[in-house]
Amino acid sequence: MSDDLLKWRSEFPILEKTVYLISHSLGAMPRATYQSLHEYAEMWATRGVRAWAEGWWEMPVTLGDEVGKIIGADPDSVVMHQNVSICQSLILSCFEPTPQRNKIVYSELNFPSVMYVYEAHAREGKLRIETVESEDGVTVPLEKLLAAIDEQTLLVPISHVLFKSAFLQNAKAIIDRAHEVGAMVVLDTYQSAGTVPFSVKELNTDFATGGSVKWLCGGPGAGYLYVRPDLQSKLEPKTTGWMAHEQPFAFETELRYAPNITRFLHGSPAIPALYGALAGYRIINEIGVRRIREKSIRQTDYLISLAEEAGFRVTSPKDPTKRGGTITIGHPHAAAITKELVRREFVIDYRPGAGMRVSPHFYTTDEELELVVREMKSIRDAGAYQQHELAGAAF
Repeated sequence: MSDDLLKWRSEFPILEKTVYLISHSLGAMPRATYQSLHEYAEMWATRGVRAWAEGWWEMPVTLGDEVGKIIGADPDSVVMHQNVSICQSLILSCFEPTPQRNKIVYSELNFPSVMYVYEAHAREGKLRIETVESEDGVTVPLEKLLAAIDEQTLLVPISHVLFKSAFLQNAKAIIDRAHEVGAMVVLDTYQSAGTVPFSVKELNTDFATGGSVKWLCGGPGAGYLYVRPDLQSKLEPKTTGWMAHEQPFAFETELRYAPNITRFLHGSPAIPALYGALAGYRIINEIGVRRIREKSIRQTDYLISLAEEAGFRVTSPKDPTKRGGTITIGHPHAAAITKELVRREFVIDYRPGAGMRVSPHFYTTDEELELVVREMKSIRDAGAYQQHELAGAAF
């Protein structure tokens, strides 16, 4: 089958020697990142402190605009942070719970780091958390989640795509229900941005957070925060710093919040990470997420058929409208099989309760899918995973 997206393979060095199917965890590094990081080093080496006034200071917003193109956000509505935990904490710091509105609603299948933030604040006694249980460990029952969101709900932090199973949640229904009762939604788009087309504007979400590590091929340390434009001047984050000031270089002792998206910044940004992320954003924007999604659906459907034909159990949703870009494959020895696959340069990973996570991206060939399933079957049938179980495979 002709696949014009494969022309991008040469831009990713790791693909030359590795079957790399782990973009749900760490996307392959673009070749152009070498140059980007070299430019950072040159800027620091030759311009010194002047680099701040020559581009560094604006990077949390200019890079945010690049992410905004991917997630359907207006310019000047996304800022860069180090990670999602910081973004979630910053959002929560904008609110003061009351006895009438103090509930946080989320699913037990949320990414743990997100839950840790709210659980830590709940220990102060001002918040209460209602956790919606999954009936199968793979999906979140929409009706139960909607029913949990009521007039006492303050925030609903949800994952657009679940990290374990790739289940794609009905974000629009959840956002509409939250707004109906006066609550706000924090949409975690980490596992959807770059592989599932969506628009934060069309969804009308209040906030969105995510990072560049995975499908955006931007590496670690470049998280992002979207704040709906009409909310920007109304909220005052308590998790803050000098970059949130209206005139940061006035060095005033009292904080005057900036009137725009920069009030959601805090301390000095991680400039090297922002340089490292840019090449991935540009590639995703040049290709377009809709084209990436078309290929993803075709290849994940093919991967499901290959896995089932080989006698494996697929644990992620088989309906492409209900899953992101990952296929999870269950087996009693999944952890050890994964360990052996990685040793053989077939890079995937394992999550308890889901199994082996395998993710084709726009640079993946159909042959690589055939090869990885063939290798899984070979390891399983030969019992080649036993050495890892004896050694104690850990993931």
